[in-house]
Amino acid sequence: MLEKVVMISGGASGLGEAAARVILSAGGKVALLDQNTVRGDFLVSELGRSTIFCETDVVDEASVKAARDATLSAFGKITGAVSCAGIATVGKTVGKDGPLALDEFKKTIDVNLTGSFNLARLAAEAMQDNAQDKDGQRGVIINTASVAAFDGQKGQPAYAASKGGVVSLTLPMARDLAQQGIRVMAIAPGLFLTPMMETLPEAARQALADQPLFPKRLGHPEEFGKMVNFVLETPYLNGSVIRLDGGIRMP
Repeated sequence: MLEKVVMISGGASGLGEAAARVILSAGGKVALLDQNTVRGDFLVSELGRSTIFCETDVVDEASVKAARDATLSAFGKITGAVSCAGIATVGKTVGKDGPLALDEFKKTIDVNLTGSFNLARLAAEAMQDNAQDKDGQRGVIINTASVAAFDGQKGQPAYAASKGGVVSLTLPMARDLAQQGIRVMAIAPGLFLTPMMETLPEAARQALADQPLFPKRLGHPEEFGKMVNFVLETPYLNGSVIRLDGGIRMP
């Protein structure tokens, strides 16, 4: 099995932070890539020497390269890259105030899809220099999609399109990188109890919690973190998307 040295975009909160905590508890090392410097620095002080924080804009090539180089400098290698940075744009194609602003659509695609590809391609460039494990494996890329990629709701054309792009990216990228011994997977979470979800009124959260088939609750971020770690540790997972959603199918 590969030593786990993992870059995580959006790593200072929510699903990214949860993934970092699980990977660290399993003996790995993590680089938290995020724009929230206050939270990032706090987590490094809490989590210890196996963690670094890199202020990073995922859509900026130089910024992600700097984070990659800092990770290599701190830990000597990169064997995993997990993209959790994202934004959730809400707006109908044409609403009461007119059509969805094109800049909003472009920004959502840029952060959620282009940002994921930017981290993946730069991390893979470093991974190809790693020594192989017994399976010939050198690294793992995990991108975060969403059930919205399959069951997009009203007001989600930008978000659903961006996450659908992440889904469609998975197999061709896995095929591109197979010769280098790099696996590519995506996880499509359902409704999770993230900081954004916690700001909703209790009645709204309960209504959402009733939608999964079973269990009837929102997902725990730790469950996402455990799935990330499972993918990292399971070499036969490649080129696929895993729904992590309690069986939900959005109406």
